[in-house]
Amino acid sequence: MISTEQLADVFVDVADTLVDDFDLIDFLHKLADHAAAISGAASVGLMLADHTDQLSFVASSSAAAQHLELIQLQNDEGPCLDCFRNRTPVIVSDLSAALERWPKFAPLAMAAGLNAVHAFPMRLRDRTIGAMNIFGAVAQPLEPRDVQVIQALADVATIAIIQERSIARAETLTEQLQGALNSRIVIEQAKGSIAQALGLSVDQAFEVLRTRARRNELRLTDLAHRVVTGAVDIADL
Repeated sequence: MISTEQLADVFVDVADTLVDDFDLIDFLHKLADHAAAISGAASVGLMLADHTDQLSFVASSSAAAQHLELIQLQNDEGPCLDCFRNRTPVIVSDLSAALERWPKFAPLAMAAGLNAVHAFPMRLRDRTIGAMNIFGAVAQPLEPRDVQVIQALADVATIAIIQERSIARAETLTEQLQGALNSRIVIEQAKGSIAQALGLSVDQAFEVLRTRARRNELRLTDLAHRVVTGAVDIADL
């Protein structure tokens, strides 16, 4: 039975991702350590999916867990993969009963001293981003309440990860937008300089700038910057 006293601190720690120096990999290793501590598991491993839904190992509470996660990926079988594909927890209290289900993974896991494996989907509504593997040394049932708590931990962690990804995506978009705005300012400055120097309209100045950029295979922004800084003689345009 999971210790109730540990739960509050664990969930607060897992949910505390709204910080400037949030480190995703460190967070995932911390999650694996927490999951191992509150469940009493021998080790815990985590896999996350990329944009093509291909799982990759990302963190673990021990080298043994990392090894077992990689075995699953190499052989395309195991609790973590089944859990991710079916979006439901996989509870196997006695690994010897799963030799036919996972003919490559199960014997290797048992040889490593593990006799129970459980996997929990990292999901938010209809989106599954990975799975968390719980490896136990002793073949014994996992209490229904423990299943609920570990799944809740995986769900909270999923929210934190999706939030971090969303923030990173938003920051990227913001940087791209700011870059576009900065480019536009430089281009407007270059148009004004060309128009004034050559006695052209702003539209004509822009055509001169664009034609020169295309002819010389330059980015419009780069040529505009050269005009503004004096690196290009406007008379030569």
